[in-house]
Amino acid sequence: MKKILCTVLALAGLSLGVHAQTDDWANFGRFEQENREVSQPRVVLMGNSITELWVRTHPEFFASHGYVSRGISGQTTSQMLVRFRADVIDLRPQVVVICAGTNDIARNTGYISLPHILGNLISMVELARANGIQPVLCAVPPTREYRWRKEVKPAPLVRELNGMIRAYAEREKIPYVDYYTPMADPDGGMNRAYTDDEVHPVSAGYDVMEAALVPVVEQALKASKKLRRK
Repeated sequence: MKKILCTVLALAGLSLGVHAQTDDWANFGRFEQENREVSQPRVVLMGNSITELWVRTHPEFFASHGYVSRGISGQTTSQMLVRFRADVIDLRPQVVVICAGTNDIARNTGYISLPHILGNLISMVELARANGIQPVLCAVPPTREYRWRKEVKPAPLVRELNGMIRAYAEREKIPYVDYYTPMADPDGGMNRAYTDDEVHPVSAGYDVMEAALVPVVEQALKASKKLRRK
């Protein structure tokens, strides 16, 4: 009887957790406390589980560079755009690094076209610039499959979206971090030395991403001073 009661309570807790997350669709609550405590970080990384797991895997990298993670597992660009003010603008960083799009391709919040994904990224860029924050855009890391959405074939879509992001970044003179090229296999999947689930980097994968990110962010920090003087 006791075991049955524990099972019922566990299932009820799971149900409440799902219900609460549905109510807070953009998950404003995830960083509400941290946002009150942080004091104007230099750099905010806005993203999904790739960013969230990054700070858990290499916390010393974030601490040593003055980076703050605002990555939430499973999120799409639509959700990030909704919480962009609370989790980026209100923190008043010098630079925001935006890495997003893979969960849109996986249809985590339903189907969205590649141009609309790009549109969400552009909106975040424009919000950042309007508030004196230097944006940095990133390539979506390569993936050959989503284990939770096996019917989607992401490799060509990731490649196409990255081409769109890069073209926009070049046109608008926005710093761009290419995670894709050094991590991709010829078939468009992530090199298996860098992942154990086709989507999320392991420690060696984050080493590659860090090598690509740091020089771009350093240049962006210099550019941010000019942006703030305008």
